[in-house]
Amino acid sequence: MASSTITPTEMMTVTAARALSSTDVCFVGIGAPSAACNLARLTHAPGITLIYESGTIDTKPDVLPLSIGDGELCDTALTTVSVPEMFRYWLQGGRITVGFLGGAQIDRFANLNTTVVGDYHKPKVRLPGGGGAPEIATHCGEIFITMALSPRTFVGKLPFVTSLGHGTGAGSREALGVRTKGPTRVITDLCVMEPDPETRELTVTTLHPGVTREAVEAGCGWPLRFAKDVTETPAPSAEELEVLRELHARTRRAHGEN
Repeated sequence: MASSTITPTEMMTVTAARALSSTDVCFVGIGAPSAACNLARLTHAPGITLIYESGTIDTKPDVLPLSIGDGELCDTALTTVSVPEMFRYWLQGGRITVGFLGGAQIDRFANLNTTVVGDYHKPKVRLPGGGGAPEIATHCGEIFITMALSPRTFVGKLPFVTSLGHGTGAGSREALGVRTKGPTRVITDLCVMEPDPETRELTVTTLHPGVTREAVEAGCGWPLRFAKDVTETPAPSAEELEVLRELHARTRRAHGEN
């Protein structure tokens, strides 16, 4: 299928979905992570276990939830547990293989800011805060991050670190006593980045179809590194696009949108 028929958001969602498998137990966020996880469940990963922060386990929503408190999640879940049990037993107990996160800002070591833009005491923007993200970032087996690429979001220095990525580089997580992998890939609307094995700095490993290095560099707030062998991200298949678009269409109909 020609890449011109695929939106950047669809490319990001499909690429994120492909990173998941049927054996994963996935802590799902609302928005793009939810779309990616449910696309995976409806296509190549039917056995995946989706868990939302509200305590719904093995949920199989027919439409995308508006929030973690959406009744669709509880109605279609295998079971629902309390939030303290969700975090203490499931998350901190090491039972979740993958966590999906996003943020207002990210730096070169995949640390995330969802707290403030500007000075903490006199911010330009006061953001929603961390919620469960700081715990997800340190206790899931690995983290996938989905964010659209722009200089406002991919910044040289964060004003506040809400959720730990790779700290200041190699060894930072281990020095804090964190034993999980942390962010293993950052999936954007233009490319995929992965931490360098030695430095842990984010490095471009694949470019989406039709995207140039110059376009990716222009969207990043620091001098971006590229892997030695940068490949092209495989384009979405007709089936993946059909399932994703129908999922969004069902969601719009359910919520009374045209």
